[in-house]
Amino acid sequence: MILIAVSTIACASKQNAILNVNNTSFPPRLIFLNYVIKKNSDDTKTVQFVNKIVTEGKLKKQSEEYIKTGAPGDLKCIQLDKNGNKLHYTIIKNPLIKSIEYLNDDKSFGRKIEELNRAPFSLRLQIDPRTKSIIITEISLSEKEEHTLITTNLDSI
Repeated sequence: MILIAVSTIACASKQNAILNVNNTSFPPRLIFLNYVIKKNSDDTKTVQFVNKIVTEGKLKKQSEEYIKTGAPGDLKCIQLDKNGNKLHYTIIKNPLIKSIEYLNDDKSFGRKIEELNRAPFSLRLQIDPRTKSIIITEISLSEKEEHTLITTNLDSI
């Protein structure tokens, strides 16, 4: 009887050790993606990939107010798995629209909105281990309509 109890306890502890080894996850990773967006003469936009940097780390909790929705012209960054299923998305304010503050002649601050034809932009994302590609789409007036600007494959990370 004692032999059965001892062997059960010994087996249980070995099983827990094996489970703990299997449950260790890879450290969280961040990806930094750099792009350049350009407005074409026909008012379409093109995005060019510049580079990516992958490192270990975790993002701080983001504000929820602008993450869920965006305005027409804003960009949506979507992480996709190997089957093309959406895992996560983030909204990016239109990088071609810059708000500039300046000092008026009467020493008060003024603000003007300037629309650029070309601008660099960067993304900092918590990368899901299942992510195989990232697409960037432009949000249009119709919520159902999104125009894909670029797809970045992450097979090499």
